[in-house]
Amino acid sequence: MQKNPLFGEQRDASPCIKAVILDYGKVLVRSPTPQEFSRMAEVLNVDFELFYKLWEASRGAYDRSDLTAEEYWLKLAVQCNTSVDDEQVDILRKLEVEIWVHADPVMLDWLSQLHAAGIKTALLSNMPTDLMTHVVNNLPWMQHFSFKTFSAEVRLIKPDPAIYKQTLEGLGVTAREALFVDDRENNVQAARALGMHAIEFHSVEQLRRDLEKLAFPVLPTAAEESSANSAAPEPIAPVG
Repeated sequence: MQKNPLFGEQRDASPCIKAVILDYGKVLVRSPTPQEFSRMAEVLNVDFELFYKLWEASRGAYDRSDLTAEEYWLKLAVQCNTSVDDEQVDILRKLEVEIWVHADPVMLDWLSQLHAAGIKTALLSNMPTDLMTHVVNNLPWMQHFSFKTFSAEVRLIKPDPAIYKQTLEGLGVTAREALFVDDRENNVQAARALGMHAIEFHSVEQLRRDLEKLAFPVLPTAAEESSANSAAPEPIAPVG
């Protein structure tokens, strides 16, 4: 037994991991650039920094489906001290989907390798209904997941322990048999608190190093950092 920073406590450094649970935004797909993101600020006719701050702070209720898309964008417009009509709401909804579908080919290749190796995989994402619908209906690589948990569908968001437990049940594994990968520290800590192995994602190269520490048998093939993390300048908007 030894201290391992990926676990946060004393555990076997070579665990029996039967399933990998992956976040969506900023893990499997790159974050939008400020230029991409500012297109929504332009529709609302507000300063990018103000829009970004309000957008980031307002996601919980929307990702949990407490608000419809129309209610969310109308409310955000009021917070921005502006207004939008139905046509502009439709544009905002489409833009938000468009900027969150740029997949990282290295991570998709790793997902495919996990699937081929017989390792169970799950998607666990804080994601509003519009994006969820597009992802499910238009991204062929979704078929590689053994189970998918979308916050908009289950009405829960990370880091609520219930959404992790639901995903573990869907996979048919215990917390000790699962590895969770997410870019947000609070989401990773919540997974560890439940007994899951967890890695905070910053780049493909860093993920590979952390997987090697676990003696995990399937590694991302690239030896250099993925464009999912390095191509987009800060600030980078977080999605579950």
